[in-house]
Amino acid sequence: MDFSSDQPGRGKVLLKLFISTFYLSAFTFGGGYVIVTLMKRKFVDEYHWIEEQEMLDLVAIAQSAPGPIAVNGAIVVGYKLAGIPGLLISILATILPPFIILSVISLFYTAFRENTYVGKALAGMQAGVGAVIADVVLNMGRDAAREKDALNILIMAAAFAAAFFLEVNVVYIILACAALGVVRTLLSHRKKVQQ
Repeated sequence: MDFSSDQPGRGKVLLKLFISTFYLSAFTFGGGYVIVTLMKRKFVDEYHWIEEQEMLDLVAIAQSAPGPIAVNGAIVVGYKLAGIPGLLISILATILPPFIILSVISLFYTAFRENTYVGKALAGMQAGVGAVIADVVLNMGRDAAREKDALNILIMAAAFAAAFFLEVNVVYIILACAALGVVRTLLSHRKKVQQ
């Protein structure tokens, strides 16, 4: 659903996009993969602004671009929903909460560092973040397996093995998967042209 040309509803969409992205960024601990899951729940499951397959494609673009995945995810979702204004609103809403929180924490760094309760709270958050990331992996893996494309499943398993067992740098894995995707697309396009 593209709201970029719908002028009357555009302001409401931009405001809703800002509030949603700001909220997600403010209450998401653990990095970009966590916020991507919550963006999927908000924009796909709750608002129905984006289809699930399209969200997976947007996440793939966000992962392959340089920079933090949370900001990249906000960029692609914002642009998809409302063009350049949506992109700018999403970026602003994503970077404001960490900027404000880190600014406050830096003022009271010593007190935070020495506080036992803050340390225990952060340790608890790490456990929660691990669970959310595991949820993302399982959902994305299940969605990829549902397509019943043997090559996609093989690529997913090989990427996991390369990262987990062989400790190959993730950058090389992403570049290899991108190259495989390009080759597959070119081959399928060539077959369609020949038919």
